[in-house]
Amino acid sequence: MLQRQSFPISEIYVPVKKMKTLDPAKVQEIAESMLEEGQTTPIRVRAGKDRFVLIEGLHRLEALKALGEEDIEGYLVHARLH
Repeated sequence: MLQRQSFPISEIYVPVKKMKTLDPAKVQEIAESMLEEGQTTPIRVRAGKDRFVLIEGLHRLEALKALGEEDIEGYLVHARLH
């Protein structure tokens, strides 16, 4: 079971390929929702070299950045080796 935790936004790397899917209108909509309700859905990150790598939650991450937040709630996903 994944445990929800807080991550410093400044330590989360967004892969270039994922960044290309960014929709500013969606970020604005989520930011407005977060002002009223807070962050309801955690993002997912994995451990990278000296930082975390975003797996899921680009628009939530960008919305919190736009709101001037320093931390974001998320799950640390561990890569499974077969």
